[in-house]
Amino acid sequence: MLRIRGTTYHFRRIVPPALRSTLKQREIWVSLKTGYQNEARKRASLLHARTTELFDETSRALAEGQERHAVPHMRDALRDLHRLLDAPIGIEEMPLPASRPRPRPQNMRKIPKMQSKPQPLLLSEALTRFVLENPHASADTKKATQRAVELFLQAFGDAPVSIIGGEKAGAFRDLLFSLPASLGKRKSSLTLTEEAECAKKNGRPTLSGKSVKNHMMRLSALWNQLLQRELVTKNPWSGWSFETGSKTIRRGWSTQELQTLMTGDWPRSSVPESTFQLVTMIGAYSGLRLGEICHLRTEDLQTIDGIPCFVIRPHTDSGWSPKTDAGTRIVPVHSRLIEAGLLILKDTVDGPYVIPGLNTSKDGVRGTIFGRSFSTMKTRLGLPAEITFHSFRHSVSTQLRNASADIREIWIDRLLGHEATHKSQGTSTYLSGITTANLKQTVEAIFYPDDLFRKGWS
Repeated sequence: MLRIRGTTYHFRRIVPPALRSTLKQREIWVSLKTGYQNEARKRASLLHARTTELFDETSRALAEGQERHAVPHMRDALRDLHRLLDAPIGIEEMPLPASRPRPRPQNMRKIPKMQSKPQPLLLSEALTRFVLENPHASADTKKATQRAVELFLQAFGDAPVSIIGGEKAGAFRDLLFSLPASLGKRKSSLTLTEEAECAKKNGRPTLSGKSVKNHMMRLSALWNQLLQRELVTKNPWSGWSFETGSKTIRRGWSTQELQTLMTGDWPRSSVPESTFQLVTMIGAYSGLRLGEICHLRTEDLQTIDGIPCFVIRPHTDSGWSPKTDAGTRIVPVHSRLIEAGLLILKDTVDGPYVIPGLNTSKDGVRGTIFGRSFSTMKTRLGLPAEITFHSFRHSVSTQLRNASADIREIWIDRLLGHEATHKSQGTSTYLSGITTANLKQTVEAIFYPDDLFRKGWS
């Protein structure tokens, strides 16, 4: 009666031979829409009772010699079975067919009704309650956690968080490693299991260990909240290994690689080439993350202690915030950016953002298409996988740590938005006392050949 295809259970029942010609069906297959055996058994029991009623009704109609139109139609019956599983009330709450109850003797004392048992918290409800409706969660956190949960729901269906354990977490991890790297970048009607089978059959690249780790870590962070609230007893998403082969070690840009990048042709995209030049130059001369650059607003360009600065801070109206608490910081504007006209750009752009020509996703994240176009350009130019846009932070960090001894380590950490490298009491107490002048001295130590960014963005 129970069959499993991929990660989903199905109900299967053979139609009695005497009824096959009438119902025009040899067997009944219905997806139970769950990957949990106990829940599948409950749903299968209900469908078994309903199909028994169908067979009895058909046999009775044939025995009584009723007209063919009075015989139940299998297509309608199957539609009813699917509707039964999709009903808004839980499958467990639907009563199974039973014989008529006996009348209760009048002289029996009425037994008071017991209070209804609280319904278990479903994974989809936990996502909404603790992530999507959390005013303190950033747009990136909401988007990434929702994506991880949606993949799990596609694979195994919704279920109470209290019964999701290591077995399901491990099965999800294995499934992620078998999914194509292009998943979500194109429209597809295939199930996740079918996507994995196609990727294996066609030899397509699958998700990297880093991508799998990111999905698992998002679920682990959600479970940590559930643990604190004592809604679960353990976190099945932590402690997994994600090493499947050689690991790509990210590094900074070499001068030759930057020369290749800045003289290459920007791919056709909704993002103009001038925006590519602007964003790239800011990244190279500040070490700002791509998301921080894309979300810069005109009011985030401020003069502090007489020094023009980028102010990286949360924007509650759009839901965006820096990656970490240390990411909220002040970064002086490099003199090369000022010479290129960045401060003038602030007063000439249309709209609230410093960087023009960037899309904003439905989740309030700017620059998604820019990131894809940048990766496309880098690949076409034959640049190695070890360097990405994030590599500008590696380049800045490397340059500053090899600069003169006048630049202190904690200034570099503050500039890049890192937690302090040295956790001494003095560092923890006085880190907030770093002056804007010291940060200006630090950022001015970033150096590139004069002709590297000659195109500018005008």
